Amino acid sequence: MRPVPLPMLSWAALPFALSGCISLSPKPPAQLLTLTSSARIPVGGTQNSASAATIVIQNPLAAASLSGVRVPVQMGETAIAYVPKAQWVEPPSRLFQRMLAETVAARTGRVVLSNRQFNADPGAALQGELKSFGIDAGTKEAVVAYDGALTRKDPSVIEKRRFEARVPVAAIDALGSSAALNQAANQVAGEVADWVGK
Repeated sequence: MRPVPLPMLSWAALPFALSGCISLSPKPPAQLLTLTSSARIPVGGTQNSASAATIVIQNPLAAASLSGVRVPVQMGETAIAYVPKAQWVEPPSRLFQRMLAETVAARTGRVVLSNRQFNADPGAALQGELKSFGIDAGTKEAVVAYDGALTRKDPSVIEKRRFEARVPVAAIDALGSSAALNQAANQVAGEVADWVGK
């Protein structure tokens, strides 16, 4: 049997030696952040599209800085940082869509449908863009801004409105930022629900 040269053994063992000290993915935070709607549908409550108006709420469009799961911090006009050790459980546009759906259903009595259900029972449709969902370092505020586009009965008629809420942040950390953003998101969702319910 032919002996294997020592340098070859060293290179073969290198990946195993380095695997203990190099991580290719960042360490996950101790906890993930989410949004909680302050308006809730009662447990056991029944909704029926035969007796109530329907609406579908699309997942909002969002800029690249809001498409991930980190919490952006606006640093002046042209720079963005991120809150250390803060991570949403999923992109904020999806969290905000769920909050909108819960809030609209609870406050207006409308039946919120999925895209597939909407095809079977066309009603109103809400589309939009999440313009801001992060922290303004200059003012130390959580900022949630949403541009809504609402189609009621006539698909050729679209109503548009911009909503924004600002809530002071006690500390720009994971818990302080998420609590203020949750409050601001609830404020915007409530204003959207009032608009939709007119």
